[in-house]
Amino acid sequence: MTRSLDTRAILLFVLVGLLFVGTGFLQSWNTTLSIFNMALVSAIMALGVNMQWGYAGLFNVGVMGFVALGGLAAVLVSMDPVDEAWAAGGIQILLGLVLGAATIVLAILAYSRMAAGLMRTLAMLVILIGGFFLFRAVFDPAVARVEAVNPAATGYLGGLGLPVILAWPMGGVLAAGAAWLIGKTALGLRSDYLAIATLGIAEIIIAVMKNEDWLARGVKNVTTIPRPVPYEVNLQQTPWFIELADRIGADVITFSSIFVKLCYASLFIVVLLALIWLSEKAWNSPWGRMMRAIRDNEVSASAMGKDVKARHLQVFVLGSAVIGMAGAMMTTLDSQLVPGTYQPLRFTFLVWVMVIVGGSGNNWGAVLGGFLIWWLWIQVEPLGALLMQGITAGMDADSWLRGHLMESVAHMRLLTMGIILLLVLRFSPRGLIPER
Repeated sequence: MTRSLDTRAILLFVLVGLLFVGTGFLQSWNTTLSIFNMALVSAIMALGVNMQWGYAGLFNVGVMGFVALGGLAAVLVSMDPVDEAWAAGGIQILLGLVLGAATIVLAILAYSRMAAGLMRTLAMLVILIGGFFLFRAVFDPAVARVEAVNPAATGYLGGLGLPVILAWPMGGVLAAGAAWLIGKTALGLRSDYLAIATLGIAEIIIAVMKNEDWLARGVKNVTTIPRPVPYEVNLQQTPWFIELADRIGADVITFSSIFVKLCYASLFIVVLLALIWLSEKAWNSPWGRMMRAIRDNEVSASAMGKDVKARHLQVFVLGSAVIGMAGAMMTTLDSQLVPGTYQPLRFTFLVWVMVIVGGSGNNWGAVLGGFLIWWLWIQVEPLGALLMQGITAGMDADSWLRGHLMESVAHMRLLTMGIILLLVLRFSPRGLIPER
């Protein structure tokens, strides 16, 4: 069983819950449920980062890239295949990718099995240069043909046409695969090099998604991604739903939107609770105690016979898988993949703030930080606008000070996040719910 929450943690969760309830009463329940659903997804992202940082002290600043891979999984799994594109060059694209991978594998084998010297250098050059030109000769013509197939609506290969909920674990698999590749090369380095590697690879992932239209339409975006919940329009035409809305005295259109958001929330809550349960079980097991020992003193843990690099790789892959799953859930919630929206500010910095404010090393703290920081991220700007309107109410309409204060509303989010982070680091450096 999970550790019982102490009184302070329960009180903090109640206070955050009151923020959402107050939003429902003062604004609308549609608004509060929209914020709540994204807060659930953000909490899962924070849980994944907490596994890496709180469990093992791994500084991953490439969260954005793993979230994006989860979003890509939603397209690759749930969208229907584009038959015309596959006929035009789908198999040839796959062949090109196989040739590219084979080139890398051959280069690694040549480097590891040949003796150092001129012959190994020449062999590496022949393999890499020859493989590159062969890859481009096969890959590029096929891509051009695929992207020419109805580019306004498709221009890509599509997906597997499977139920979209399968994209959630597949998002975790894609992110875990990328994390394994990164970890095999970077986890043996210093923590600052790991940060640089994860940041750089995250940018590479976003660049590929933006520019390779055959994969997921690039910056033209993929819309109408299937949903695991009913559509509002269908509900509004369903007799039982109309009868239910009449029974509770609700407008059918408004109630359909709330009902769909509640369906999403139910699915997300199940995933979040399952992940918390598994995380708590792992954290309180001998494996968790070993990870704490490695995090606190790698030298001593290594002297006790623990394979530090292997354990770091293990927890790095697990945390990235959770982040990728959250990315797939977010794309499913939005019903669209927009690579241009993946920004480090939103999907790296903000998630790190959630973990630090909530309490790194504490799963419940990461979840609390996800809910609190996301609510603030959404609500600070409109609340800041109300505040500035109150401050400038008596000022002349042409006053330069009034204009300056009203223009500063756009920066309230960043200012608030900075102030909260400073206050927490000053008065509760271990977070609102510290690690025990």
